[in-house]
Amino acid sequence: MSTRRATAPAAARPGARRTPPRRSVSRAHVVRRRVIASVVALTTLGLAGVLLYPMLHHAVKEITLPLRHEDIIRQQAAEKGVPADLIAAVIYSESRFRDQTSHAGARGLMQITPSTAKLIEKLSGGQTFKFEDLSNPDINIRYGTFYLRYLMDKFDDNVVAALAAYNAGETNVVAWGGSDLELDDIPFPETRGYVEDVLDKRVEYARHYRDELGLG
Repeated sequence: MSTRRATAPAAARPGARRTPPRRSVSRAHVVRRRVIASVVALTTLGLAGVLLYPMLHHAVKEITLPLRHEDIIRQQAAEKGVPADLIAAVIYSESRFRDQTSHAGARGLMQITPSTAKLIEKLSGGQTFKFEDLSNPDINIRYGTFYLRYLMDKFDDNVVAALAAYNAGETNVVAWGGSDLELDDIPFPETRGYVEDVLDKRVEYARHYRDELGLG
């Protein structure tokens, strides 16, 4: 009968690796670590939001309510006595502050037609006008503001009548009531919508660009 020699346990053998005992992690500790990680992530997002908000807000305004050439607008508003927010609103409604030419031949930021430009030149005493000049923002805003002032004077500072005439012509506005014209009196849906849009945008420009337009 053979007798087998007992083998020493692996832990007792020289050179054998010991596996370190696992540290038990309590559920409360795991939850605490997750809470801390969430707080850190939220804080980081909050700080990023605070830093990025001005940039995002400016970018959104540039798309939904753009404003350019405010220095010219302020200067013309002061010179001709036309509210800067009204000038900006007309530019927005006419061209979204982009130089363009309409199918009717109106040109530039304030969409001035050749016939209107000639009238403005005659009324202002100018003699060097060229239609191509209307692509220049400075000249275009000067002409457009001059025409707004002329219409406001003609219709006793009735902004609704002046805007309706800017869109549909003086003759139509005189037929609709002239200086007594109210928004509901405008029979052309397109012109009524145009005047409503300009008045709405004027409020927005006054609210969002008060400093830029020098409104105090």
